[in-house]
Amino acid sequence: MNEKVYADAAAALHDLRDGVTLMSGGFGLSGNAENCIAEVIRRGVRDLTVISNNCGNQGKGLAVLLKNRQIRKCVCSYIGGNPDLQEQLLSGAIEVELNPQGTLAERIRAGGAGLGGFFTPTGVGTVVADGKEERVIDGKRMIFESALHADFAILRAQKADPFGNLRFYRTSRNFSPLMAMAARIAVVEVEELVPLGALDPDDIHLPGVFVQRIFVGRGHENPIEQRTVRPRP
Repeated sequence: MNEKVYADAAAALHDLRDGVTLMSGGFGLSGNAENCIAEVIRRGVRDLTVISNNCGNQGKGLAVLLKNRQIRKCVCSYIGGNPDLQEQLLSGAIEVELNPQGTLAERIRAGGAGLGGFFTPTGVGTVVADGKEERVIDGKRMIFESALHADFAILRAQKADPFGNLRFYRTSRNFSPLMAMAARIAVVEVEELVPLGALDPDDIHLPGVFVQRIFVGRGHENPIEQRTVRPRP
């Protein structure tokens, strides 16, 4: 067996433990690593720091970890549609670090690129700037945002080869390549595992050098958050 290819989520996340920092790809419920999330729930690890755009939604996805009180801190950009996160934030049961969405993506990218952080005008003069270094650059006030790193990233891809070269499905690509680069161990559940060489080099969204573990995901629910259909005439 290829050293990167694992049998299932349990094997790929065998060393997950309490207190780790976990990045989770996807946007809302789109592109969630459903098998990985289920395994985190099954293992019952606690005191997690989760870095994700919105930490689940409508009681599904990562929101189940919130319900189980497995998350100590959440670094995210959006809490709308996630009553579990809202309730725990307001009650003080969880620490929440809110970021502008572009800032969150850039903090993750900076972590993967080996940078310490960056200066941005986004958030200047708001609560986002509280406690952060401020400078004037090219005549603009800017605040310093630190890079983000993680012990694990749990991601979902449409296709992968045994080396870990990945292709994502449409917008589910979003944060995932950045998270793979910023995490010590990137665990990818893939819908289809193809032979080495089957992916055209120009069709690869993330090179396998950033991926440590792969397995074929099963039984994806693919829930739709807001089903919108055209009204009948």
